[in-house]
Amino acid sequence: MSLQEILLAEPRGFCAGVDRAIDIVEAALSKFGSPIYVRHEIVHNTFVVNDLKKKGAIFIEDLADVPPGATLVFSAHGVSRAIQNEAVARGFQIFDATCPLVTKVHVEVAKLHKEGYEFIMIGHKGHPEVEGTMGQLDSGIHLVEGVADVAWVQPRQTERLAVVTQTTLSVDDAAEILAAVKKHFPTVREPKQQDICYATQNRQDAVKLMSGQVDVVVVVGSPTSSNSNRLRELANRLGADGYMVDSADELQVEWFEGKSRVGLTAGASAPEVLVQDVIARLRALGAVSVRKMDGIQETIKFPLPKGLKIE
Repeated sequence: MSLQEILLAEPRGFCAGVDRAIDIVEAALSKFGSPIYVRHEIVHNTFVVNDLKKKGAIFIEDLADVPPGATLVFSAHGVSRAIQNEAVARGFQIFDATCPLVTKVHVEVAKLHKEGYEFIMIGHKGHPEVEGTMGQLDSGIHLVEGVADVAWVQPRQTERLAVVTQTTLSVDDAAEILAAVKKHFPTVREPKQQDICYATQNRQDAVKLMSGQVDVVVVVGSPTSSNSNRLRELANRLGADGYMVDSADELQVEWFEGKSRVGLTAGASAPEVLVQDVIARLRALGAVSVRKMDGIQETIKFPLPKGLKIE
């Protein structure tokens, strides 16, 4: 048995928040010239970051590395209040590329905090989105990474306790952790709409649909990309061999030995050009046909910030 068919997930690749973040950096470069400074990787994809570096973007973690008066872009993952305040104090021209769906979580936290709420955040420690959301408050926000963490949460009170979620988690994992939170804190307030973003949900749903039909699932995405990692884990959990590659060069011939059907998807920060490179490599390994799955057509677009709109 040899490689026959590539099944292409729909939807896959860039989401509206990633499109907007990249457009913001490119529009700033076009309007103000290089260099444009970006705090943290604009999105978690090696190819995208290297492409923007070539165009004149400089990626930094510490605002002390940005010269006075420079133009600064916050990444799609969002930043803490402390970072926002420091950037303003240093006098940078600031454009915020935080995904609007992450901003929605920040706004909810600020609003409920004013009403006296404490928070449980479901997310991955050290991820910039989690640091940004938790950094909206000085205290009163407790991180849980798994079910076992819930028992250790000790809020000052439980009458006003709300839960928020990192937007790029596994839908199933988050639901399991949320169930544990509700069992432990029965009166906890849930978000009106779940925080996990539409694109993360849609890409996971496509992998769920695909995994039963293929032997191997290849996810195009960078190691730092949370939503890409979740797609690979999901494929493995559903019984397919799941692998993640940053580029076509990382494909290993032995993954496909004795396999006839490969599912191919891409995380929300991975560009389509990389998917096409992987298809070309799989064809070189013997794949004969490419079939696109039926799936949701995403039509969401987010506008650019004032001052960067293309006239």
